[in-house]
Amino acid sequence: MSGTDTPHQGWRPAFRGWRARRPFWGGLLLTLGGGWILLTEKAALTVVIHVGVQGVAGYLLPVVMMLCGLLTLFSPSQRLFYSILGMLCSLGSWVTSNLGGFFVGLALGAVGSCMIFGWLPDQEPRVSRRKRRKAARAAAQDFGDGAGEPA
Repeated sequence: MSGTDTPHQGWRPAFRGWRARRPFWGGLLLTLGGGWILLTEKAALTVVIHVGVQGVAGYLLPVVMMLCGLLTLFSPSQRLFYSILGMLCSLGSWVTSNLGGFFVGLALGAVGSCMIFGWLPDQEPRVSRRKRRKAARAAAQDFGDGAGEPA
């Protein structure tokens, strides 16, 4: 034994716990959107530098998108700033990077940014409809059992 009271649980529960404390899927989608836009760029970097600022922006915006996605994963306390910056870069890639990576990268970045913006860290877990109905039936039955007793 290692001297601790908790047994070693493995990497999956540890990863689930880490993932639950941050907007994981939004950050992943934003990072993938930036990566997709970078993959759709055709020109070599030497050609882009000769083109000027417009050509460099075609590479700069997807890199900033990827950076915002990764920073969201590793620093979720600043998620609002990263989501707004990621959304602006996603929309800016429409003009600078082959229509936002042929719409795919732009869509991934926009959806990921919205997911990051809407994530709440202290939100209660959702209860399924089946569990809510079961709890309502149990409460109604308990209320019905106690209704006939004298006060």
